[in-house]
Amino acid sequence: MPEYCITYFNVRGRCEAMRMLMADQGAEWKEEVVTHDMWLKGDLKKDAAFGQLPKFQDGNLTLYQSNAILRHLARNHGLYGKNPLEATLIDMVNDGVEDVRVKYARMIYQNYENGKDDYIKALATELGHFERLLASNKEGKGFMVGDEISFVDYNLLDVLRNHLVLAPDCLSGCPLLSAYVKRVSSRPKLDAFLSSPAHKNRPINGNGKQ
Repeated sequence: MPEYCITYFNVRGRCEAMRMLMADQGAEWKEEVVTHDMWLKGDLKKDAAFGQLPKFQDGNLTLYQSNAILRHLARNHGLYGKNPLEATLIDMVNDGVEDVRVKYARMIYQNYENGKDDYIKALATELGHFERLLASNKEGKGFMVGDEISFVDYNLLDVLRNHLVLAPDCLSGCPLLSAYVKRVSSRPKLDAFLSSPAHKNRPINGNGKQ
């Protein structure tokens, strides 16, 4: 049986970055899919540390909070930089990814019809920060921090791929990020996952907006 288990709704949402990480690292996991009716019963919410999903199990360890789960997986698989300085920089970039993810989710779930156009207009500035950070590391030809892939690369890749669905031209002013998405997505094990029904048939968001 897989050591890892994700308990979450049938969406990519906050779990796709961890799925991408595990797939790329050759790890196995199982999924416990939560339906709307199951969630409304309240038992899962009552047991959750902060009243929300995802829930992640690593053997006897149960975790909540998606970024904590990503960091746990990063420690398990050597994806947290080569030294404390790189780990700090990875944390910094991941906090920036979280800022974008929260803004995206707020627009998708609370203000899609009225806020989508303004949100897309602001993307040049939002994504431009990551373009500059990427350019500062090996002239943008590798990863966000250091010489090796880290957990933040999976998290950023997921956010960028979601935005390319929302606004296909959103990286037109970010050539390094555009190449980065293609380069990281083409890693053999990750490409196999991204091409699989497990990824392609899972909705990005729970309300059908994208």
